[in-house]
Amino acid sequence: MQNTRLNNLFDTFIGQLGRWLQNPWRRLSVLIISLLLGNFFGSAISTVSGQQADLDIIVSGILVFVTEAINWLAYRSSIELRRSLPVQMLNALKLGLVYSLFVEAFKLGS
Repeated sequence: MQNTRLNNLFDTFIGQLGRWLQNPWRRLSVLIISLLLGNFFGSAISTVSGQQADLDIIVSGILVFVTEAINWLAYRSSIELRRSLPVQMLNALKLGLVYSLFVEAFKLGS
């Protein structure tokens, strides 16, 4: 790629963000935010798909596929990839999503 101002700006931004996330407390806070965002997505998905009774099976199939793909990425890949922040964020998002779906199922069952 050409060395433009936009590329330089983007490269410095990514470098500063990477250095900012080296701090363990900041990394933990980003992971907790991902977990809570997954919890929100789980309740939003169950609410939206519950309104349209036609899409229940399709949405559940897509969620199972996405969950298994994230599991494969987070647990079957190399050590370096498992410890990377984006993979850990995806895994935290998946955990929040699954937890929220279980809570919604318990609410509907009671």
